[in-house]
Amino acid sequence: MEAPIEEGDGMAKRVHSVSKLLRMTPEEAKMLEEKAVQAGMVESAYLRLLISQKPNDYPEVRRLLKDLINEVNRIGVNINQIVCNHNSGLYSVNDKDRLFAYMRKLNVRIEEAVRLIGNY
Repeated sequence: MEAPIEEGDGMAKRVHSVSKLLRMTPEEAKMLEEKAVQAGMVESAYLRLLISQKPNDYPEVRRLLKDLINEVNRIGVNINQIVCNHNSGLYSVNDKDRLFAYMRKLNVRIEEAVRLIGNY
């Protein structure tokens, strides 16, 4: 009999001592293998991740949110420059158009993130 598998991430260790038999089609097995590889995980750890229902644990979601935060920060810098121009009396119609363009871009990025996260 094999020893139980232990996993730990600096917190309390979890001992995996229960085995389950899982039947799937060859296509499902291939999909599981590919998704686990993409996530940089072994299949059993990937399946445990899926059943834990913690979307913020998914590497894809973390990467997507990091990219979104970076985009928001870049847009925020541009908006701050426009506001500074406005406060200095240098605000122009062009600044207003740029502000609306940045807000549209931000809304598109957020909608993309929501759509992608909803698929996990």
